[in-house]
Amino acid sequence: MGLSWKEKVFTALLAAAAVSGLTTLVLILVEATNVLLPAGTKFGMVFDAGSSHTSLFVYQWPADKENNTGVVSQALACQVEGPGISSYATDPTAAGESLRGCLEKALARIPEAQLRETPLFLGATAGMRLLSQKNSSQARDVFAAVSRVLGRTPVDFQGAELLAGRDEGAFGWITINYVLGMLVEYSSAGKWIRPPEGTLVGALDLGGASSQISFVPEGPVLDTSTQASFRLYGSTYSIYTHSHLCFGRDQVLLRLLAGMAQRSPAGPLRHPCYHSGYWATLAPGALYESPCVHSTAPRNLTQNLTVEGTGDPGACTEAIRELFNFSSCKGQVDCAFDGVYQPPVRGPFYAFSNFYYTFHFLNLTSRQPLGTANATIWEFCRRPWKLVENSYPGQERWLRDYCASGLYILTLLLEGYGFSEETWSNIEFRGQVSASPVPASAPGEAGGAPEQPRVPQAGGTDIGWTLGYMLNLTGLIPAEAPAQWRAQSYGVWVAGVVFVVLTLSAILGAVAVQLLWPHD
Repeated sequence: MGLSWKEKVFTALLAAAAVSGLTTLVLILVEATNVLLPAGTKFGMVFDAGSSHTSLFVYQWPADKENNTGVVSQALACQVEGPGISSYATDPTAAGESLRGCLEKALARIPEAQLRETPLFLGATAGMRLLSQKNSSQARDVFAAVSRVLGRTPVDFQGAELLAGRDEGAFGWITINYVLGMLVEYSSAGKWIRPPEGTLVGALDLGGASSQISFVPEGPVLDTSTQASFRLYGSTYSIYTHSHLCFGRDQVLLRLLAGMAQRSPAGPLRHPCYHSGYWATLAPGALYESPCVHSTAPRNLTQNLTVEGTGDPGACTEAIRELFNFSSCKGQVDCAFDGVYQPPVRGPFYAFSNFYYTFHFLNLTSRQPLGTANATIWEFCRRPWKLVENSYPGQERWLRDYCASGLYILTLLLEGYGFSEETWSNIEFRGQVSASPVPASAPGEAGGAPEQPRVPQAGGTDIGWTLGYMLNLTGLIPAEAPAQWRAQSYGVWVAGVVFVVLTLSAILGAVAVQLLWPHD
């Protein structure tokens, strides 16, 4: 006997439920990786709070790391308007407010769903180290004000604190070697590998208040306070690194001027590092506010100081040498200056920050011989001020200091760090480094093209400590499962739930038909 009309409707509803559920299951499994998955890229934000300015960098890396370290690339760089946060000692609230512009740009760059898991760190370097020495209460207020602003953001704020000088140097070393492909590289076999054993690059950083040198010495580091060790991409590295506080560009210029003022208590100050014909009046009180200045302040700090340039590079070099204590290292091979332990320099070096800015202005970044560099700087120092002003319109703010900066760099590198005429050619002055991009076909762990470049792209990555810090931090952030596993588990779970819901709905509908439909 054939089915009744009611039984046919009931059977059709059950069939529709089964077809609907199976169709939904297939569609969700196909689309889950494209629509429902969270992004496979992680982000990190780092503020570099230097003595003269603050910069914010946003970095990104695939969630599935290589040997427990992320393959990080720079996604955004933003320079904060205004001076460094240490300059806001008397108005700490303004220090925090100054960060908002770059902060908004960075937050807009990161997908909203990933903000909560994005780490944010502010590292303050030599400027805040000096403020902490001078007035620890003011330094705490600045950090508190900065932390209030950053702590209210939707990201994972990990603190605002002083970055140790050793860490600043070590992270800068990591940055330069990573960007140059010395720590990890993409092989022709389609895998990330450790590059063949070769000479790692040393790092020379000249900030506003300190200078850092970091490299792998020939033998063991004998002073453990100058040693930094870390593990990246499955390999362990141990380097020599030291930060010389008060030997940054700005502090050296300040110490130089204060020392000359001390020796010229009456009459105009004749400054050999300023061009002949240069003339200015200065308020002497500011010269003695820095902890780096050890000269005795004159009794009358209200009377302006008249400064006249003489353009004498020889006398300028002698004045710069007096800022160092070279005699403390006399007869010692493993010593730089001021009694600081340092093994002999070894291998190629990259010099960045103010090393680069000064030599770029003087057109000395093409690996010119030491004799050429020396002659170029001396010739520039001897130019009359009017000629210099007319030759560089719009750059008046820093013009008077390039002579002293150039001669200081020569003194620091040759007599301080121990480079020679033979090893001078090992130094390359760079502000950014370009790296070859990964081929478009480079797969991730789960196969397929990566969502973004896996190494810094050609066009320039800023050299400094922040990228090295982020690389080191990725080793502490848990890696996610490969994207394929995440897609399958997520897709199966969602599809299963939807299938059950649709099937139950259809069965309930069929039961309702049985209960509510009139009986035959």
